[in-house]
Amino acid sequence: MNNRRKSKKIFVGGVAVGGDAPISIQSMTSTPTKDIASTVKEIIRLQDAGCDIVRVGVLDLESARAISDIKKEVKIPIVADIHFDYRLAIEAVKAGADGLRLNPGNIRNKENIRKVVFACKEKGIPIRVGVNAGSIDRKKYPYVTPGALVDSAWEHIRILEEMDFTDIKVSLKASDVNVMIEAYRMFASQCEYPLHLGVTEAGTYKESMVKSSIGIGSLLYDGIGDTIRVSVTGDVVEEVEIAKLILRSLGLRKEGIEIISCPTCARKEFDVESVVKELEEKTKGFKKYLKVAVMGCVVNGPGEAKEADLGIVAGKNEAILLEKGRVIRKVDKAKIIDLLIDKIKERM
Repeated sequence: MNNRRKSKKIFVGGVAVGGDAPISIQSMTSTPTKDIASTVKEIIRLQDAGCDIVRVGVLDLESARAISDIKKEVKIPIVADIHFDYRLAIEAVKAGADGLRLNPGNIRNKENIRKVVFACKEKGIPIRVGVNAGSIDRKKYPYVTPGALVDSAWEHIRILEEMDFTDIKVSLKASDVNVMIEAYRMFASQCEYPLHLGVTEAGTYKESMVKSSIGIGSLLYDGIGDTIRVSVTGDVVEEVEIAKLILRSLGLRKEGIEIISCPTCARKEFDVESVVKELEEKTKGFKKYLKVAVMGCVVNGPGEAKEADLGIVAGKNEAILLEKGRVIRKVDKAKIIDLLIDKIKERM
């Protein structure tokens, strides 16, 4: 990976974003925020999955005020998602929101923007300027280009800067991965505001995993990005799962059981796919990082499993358990998965 871009450090509740802080994972609830019980339940699922910051939609005053009760039940910081109505922003701040997602240009009245800025300054909370393909002014920018996203972001940022507010993070999302990558690269070269990365409207799990891995992963590899949100049409916990995999693949977040397994071929001596799926299911939620290898034959398996903390390799009649490439036990193939899981649990 290339050197990380220098960015300003801000805080969303107790989570640092930017500077030398670890890359944080974000998601957004799908429940009506004023349905406090459902929203709390979903946030707890997200925080248990490894989410660091959660955003909630604020469509009305009841939703804004609900933030106060929600915060009593959850541990992670809450960002209030605001569009157009400055009163909802102020009410969310009063209710204890740890940050706002707000485009000040959408409020239009500068005195009302000033009221929001004053409330944020008083509480010490940041604002995310969130630009995407659906929010740019199509009269000014008829086409969604990287330049249009960057220029639109600066229009909103300058309104805040004129009011001496710089506790800002920025997102420039697009559903087109190429546009998204270029927009972030362009903006990253122009300032030190921390960047919230994401491919918007990325689709269901499979589509989102590919698009997000390319878009978010390419930028992180270049040292660009301070916090990420993977967008999935589906269960919000899937967003966190993909985000963790992206960060782990780049060596930015070592957490959970990383399984390396062979693609299988005619030499395989057992059903590698079913074993891996069983292993994934039985180790879901494990926090400590371990690299575990599952190899289907004795030809290449031992060598390929050498770098793993633990590994199993199948032979014709038996299987072997390896630790850092060293054979520590031979057992019947039917017993190897249980033995491996026991060994993993010993490390937790």
